[in-house]
Amino acid sequence: MTTKTHILGYPRIGENRELKFTLEKYWRGEVSQAELKSVGSELRNKNWQTQADAGLDFVAAGDFAWYDHVLTTTLLLGHVPKRHQNGFPDLDTLFKVGRGQSQASCDCSGHAASDMTKWFNTNKQHKSGISEDENLNEFVSCLDKPCNKGADAAPSSLSKWFNTNYHYIVPEFSKDDSFEVSWPQLFEEVNEAVKAGHNVKPVLLGPLSYLYLGKEVEEGFDRLSLLPRLLTAYQAILAKLAKQGVEWVQIDEPILALELDKPWLDSFKLAYQVIRSDVKVLLTTYFDSVVDSLDKIVELAVDGLHIDLSASPEQLEQVAAKLPSNWVLSAGVVNGRNVWRADLSAQLELLKPIKEKLGDKLWVASSCSLLHSPVDLNLEPALSDEVQSWFAFAKQKVTEVALLGKALDGSQEAILACDTYSALIQARKTATHVNKPQVQARLNNITQSLTERSAPYAERAAHQNEVLGLPLFPTTTIGSFPQTSEIRVQRSAYRSGKLSEQEYQTALKGHIADAVKRQEALDLDVLVHGEAERNDMVEYFAENLAGFQTTKFGWVQSYGSRCVKPAIVVADIEREKPITVEWSTYAQSLTSKQMKGMLTGPVTILCWTFPREDITRKQIADQLALALRDEVSDLQDAGINIIQIDEPAIREGLPLKKRDHKAYLEWAVDAFKISAASAKPETQIHTHMCYSEFNEIIDSVSALDADVITIETSRSNMELLKAFEEFNYPNEIGPGVYDIHSPNIPTKEWIEGLINKAAEKIPAQRLWVNPDCGLKTRNWQETEASLANMVLAAKQLRKEHTEEA
Repeated sequence: MTTKTHILGYPRIGENRELKFTLEKYWRGEVSQAELKSVGSELRNKNWQTQADAGLDFVAAGDFAWYDHVLTTTLLLGHVPKRHQNGFPDLDTLFKVGRGQSQASCDCSGHAASDMTKWFNTNKQHKSGISEDENLNEFVSCLDKPCNKGADAAPSSLSKWFNTNYHYIVPEFSKDDSFEVSWPQLFEEVNEAVKAGHNVKPVLLGPLSYLYLGKEVEEGFDRLSLLPRLLTAYQAILAKLAKQGVEWVQIDEPILALELDKPWLDSFKLAYQVIRSDVKVLLTTYFDSVVDSLDKIVELAVDGLHIDLSASPEQLEQVAAKLPSNWVLSAGVVNGRNVWRADLSAQLELLKPIKEKLGDKLWVASSCSLLHSPVDLNLEPALSDEVQSWFAFAKQKVTEVALLGKALDGSQEAILACDTYSALIQARKTATHVNKPQVQARLNNITQSLTERSAPYAERAAHQNEVLGLPLFPTTTIGSFPQTSEIRVQRSAYRSGKLSEQEYQTALKGHIADAVKRQEALDLDVLVHGEAERNDMVEYFAENLAGFQTTKFGWVQSYGSRCVKPAIVVADIEREKPITVEWSTYAQSLTSKQMKGMLTGPVTILCWTFPREDITRKQIADQLALALRDEVSDLQDAGINIIQIDEPAIREGLPLKKRDHKAYLEWAVDAFKISAASAKPETQIHTHMCYSEFNEIIDSVSALDADVITIETSRSNMELLKAFEEFNYPNEIGPGVYDIHSPNIPTKEWIEGLINKAAEKIPAQRLWVNPDCGLKTRNWQETEASLANMVLAAKQLRKEHTEEA
């Protein structure tokens, strides 16, 4: 009774990000399409050989994507948006949909090193001049300049891939859409793998998930009504795969882990009856439990079910009990979206009873695609032997899957290897340098009182008005100023040892002094130091807090050519020394105006790193909160009266199931409040958020009890403020008055109009005037021109309101 082994997908980028660099060369016109395709073929064959060498029974084909697998599906289905259609779709068509341009037709293709961008979990694109090695978690890359071909060349929008840090190109649907198999990539890659001698399992995004993850671009119809037409194309795809001799196809329907409305869930039965073919279907789910949908799932015309047992191990018993007797159960026990070594001994014990029941109908797999994991741990020789023994990247996870399969088949050698492999995990659980008594003691002493400021908002506001002495409509910025090429070159030189510590510090102080001088010339009311010392708002804190490990090659794809390198939480987190105090106090020493301290919040740091698996996310957030709480205390003791704690990721950290939102938001809000609660009444706490809507979390936003919240509103023409108005939000608000992601300079009159609109919803006494977001990606010329108009607009309205009073 052989246990078959497989993975749901492998990283596409290459161990040295070969795909990224070749794509960008192609977009710049430096390599041909043939050269690009050759690199893609080399990467696929290497990935397949990795899987085969490890002993997997199948290799995954169709998991490779030039930009994004959902976009690949769009072309496969012949579903290219009309503005991008130009005959039969080709590779340049794909890039045009994703980037808003094509190699062949757009004269601005030289700006490819930074692609179109998505901000958090919205569908908004941004423009950025960030270099590839900056690893800015807060951005997902973007074009330095937009394509000038007009609106018909606009890219399709981006969105979060469920609750991961991957982003997909959102399909667009109109009521007259048709679908026809048009893009041969899947079939070519199946042939390529077969010719290389591999047993192939094609990977295909399912029809219901494809529809669900898209959006209607015209009113008056429901995209679910397109399902019958879409299924015709899926019939053709499966028929083609059958002719290629494919035995099993992996059809991904990750939306089955969501709380689906009845029409969507009911559509699965008919859909899978219609596309039934000679190819066996492994219905694949991941990221959460499918128990809610299980009664519907077991009625489907498929041949097996994959479940994610890393995200939801408790579903195994119920799924195994209800599984049709002729189905395969693929157990996703090796976590595909983290970096930790699997406890193979524990997984072996978990699966033994299922193996006894199902025999060879039990398969072993990764929990999800390994594209969410770095490629190869062997590329990190600088890590200590101990730390290396804790991790497994994609290549190592393939080996874990294969080894567990052999152990389930009774191989004594494999069982012993599993025990040896897992022993190091057990040793780590008791290590005092991982689980630190001093941190545990602080966690155990957290009480509700630790989350509360020492005075209510109204009382704090009175103290702050007296201490800060700010005018009506105070002006400020969100925190960062342009990261110039000079800053990046100096940072690179410092990291490579070409600049000494003293030389680098001197250079950074020069940039800070320059930023302060420019802000004073603009006559801003509250200044910032500009963050020249930070390459990334999360990695900077990870590098300066004990309990984190950074890597050199731990890159994962965000989408397209954009990769990020998350830090890893490896131990209890603590602050061993002040992190930002030196820079903020230096900046404050240069001006008599108020200087704002800048921190990244605990939930955002958590969401943008690889977390530990041996403790809860709440515990990690609380550890981060306590560390940041100490930083807040030191900042205010050093004379910093305004401190901003950014939490752009609170909303994106929401669990997939709405019933789990409340518990998450409670501990997320508490973590922020623990961070801020050490502030004295006269210390003003700001936070910044960038979301497309606030309605579903407005209670939690209010519960943060920040003295001032700054938000992105200029694109919505202040419509986002409705949520705050209807909620009667009690504290101060800084609605963004211009879009920092555009190179356009807002006029004074335009900004005045937006402030007046804001004042219709929020009392003028509680309004701040600021840009939408940080200015890291803009140049100084754009920045100063925009801020000058912003300050003039605020002064004009200040005068008008004073005269009216």
